[in-house]
Amino acid sequence: MSQKVAIFGSAGQLGVELCRELASRGYFVAGFERSRIDITDRELIERSLAEIDPSVVINAAAYNQVDVAETEPQAAVAVNALGVRNLALACRQIDARLVHFSTDYVFDGAAGRPYTEDDAPHPLGAYAVSKYAGELYARAYLEDPLLIRTSGVYGPGGAVTRRGNFVEMMLRLAANGQPIRVVDDHVASPTYAPLLAARTADLIDRKLSGVFHVGGGTPISWFQFAAAIFRERNLKPELRATTAREYRTPARRPPYSALSNGKMESMGLKPMPAVEEAIELYFRARAGS
Repeated sequence: MSQKVAIFGSAGQLGVELCRELASRGYFVAGFERSRIDITDRELIERSLAEIDPSVVINAAAYNQVDVAETEPQAAVAVNALGVRNLALACRQIDARLVHFSTDYVFDGAAGRPYTEDDAPHPLGAYAVSKYAGELYARAYLEDPLLIRTSGVYGPGGAVTRRGNFVEMMLRLAANGQPIRVVDDHVASPTYAPLLAARTADLIDRKLSGVFHVGGGTPISWFQFAAAIFRERNLKPELRATTAREYRTPARRPPYSALSNGKMESMGLKPMPAVEEAIELYFRARAGS
């Protein structure tokens, strides 16, 4: 009998890829979209998981409106922190493993190098605090959760979802014909969702627990990432580098939040490809969708 896996946030960019990847590996996958189950509803979560009795529960649901969270922190905490607590408690009741996705934003970016799992978190804003609180809740209620920190996720689903992703935003701006300003002093690890789903499945298959970083294979500024996207599509919009000081946002963001995948690779998992290869994979999948 195949293992049962419950995936919350199954309609999102990462969720759809997790459903596809795990099903291809022989898991029985039960996907829960936000419209069906809100992870802030503890009783509904407990009833739903008790009905299917999965061995693995994956949380790909999140409140990720970083700037809006500064004016409505309660909404971020309800989903990213207390929602994870709800899932952890439900997992404890049915003896299921919890896999939860966190973010590079738990770091303040002061290190100026890719962060490892041994680095101490120091979140800078409401969204980041809520995500780190989710990690703490998972570890408080469960002995062996799998916590995966990632960065700037983009997947083919972003072409059709309402919020999209950075790649789709750049394409829309290029189509407008206006100059495009992107910060060049914030470095991250943009991560291709299907590859993140595959590495997550590898970690699950190996029954690993603890904190793992799974980010894109290349630390890159958002300006450089935008330039790589336009090169791949042979587009030549007027792209201008700017700075965080010039482009103010309500939320503080870590200036360097790239993640080191060293721990993941030490477990025998395949390294993530260079950003140019990941962008090529994105557009190839997008064309076939």
